[in-house]
Amino acid sequence: MNGSILTSACSLIIKSASHRYDFLTLLKKRIMEKITSILNDLIRINNDRIVGYERAIEELKDGDADLKVLFQRYTNESRQYSQELTTEVSRLGGDPADGTTNSGKIYRVWMDLKTAITGKDRKAILENCEFGEDAAQKAYDLALNADVELEPSLRDLIVSQKATLRTGHDEVKRLRDLQSAD
Repeated sequence: MNGSILTSACSLIIKSASHRYDFLTLLKKRIMEKITSILNDLIRINNDRIVGYERAIEELKDGDADLKVLFQRYTNESRQYSQELTTEVSRLGGDPADGTTNSGKIYRVWMDLKTAITGKDRKAILENCEFGEDAAQKAYDLALNADVELEPSLRDLIVSQKATLRTGHDEVKRLRDLQSAD
């Protein structure tokens, strides 16, 4: 009888350990999915930024060479950030996003309509770019304030990218404000 009690107890311990392992595995998977989703949102917002600045470059006039150089730099910056984030998503076992946000698509359609009516002056282009920069800052804020703990190196990457994007935002705003003063 003692042998059967011992066997039953061992069986319960093994089942309990197995269920605990399954639970922990599932929990880890859910956390990785959440982190991957956050990173994919940042990839999409950087892709929005690329599309937005490429479109802005097309709308610039010949006298806006300074903005063309600046916007090309921001486009390259977002390509780099998107690639860095894609690498992290892959490292975590996820599928990296390759598109843009739905809100970015809707905004670009609205901007096309607005531009058709009001024209493509320097101030309007800078206003549109500032709107996109605001959206990028909000996306990075959401990522940093998400209800999941990020690895320190991943948090550092996001903080660094956000800081550089903030500098771009402030430069676009400064240039836009200069247009208001003219």
